[in-house]
Amino acid sequence: MISITTKYLAPTNTRGARIKATTRDWSATISYSYELNDVALHFEAVKELVIKHSLDWDISKMVYGGTNSGYVFCFPESIIKF
Repeated sequence: MISITTKYLAPTNTRGARIKATTRDWSATISYSYELNDVALHFEAVKELVIKHSLDWDISKMVYGGTNSGYVFCFPESIIKF
């Protein structure tokens, strides 16, 4: 199953706040946009990851859940095979 984890990165002395999206193999980071709500902002990071790495994933029907540090996005059609 493919899962994308997002988390908030606090501002530093040299960078503003950011959201980072990661998978086992890829990552992408976007600037924090105060114009979007929390879930929409984290989903923007997911979109950036897909674009940055030219992934052929249909993210239009992703599902998500909250964690202590952000969100996890995955595909509902993922199937467990034994």
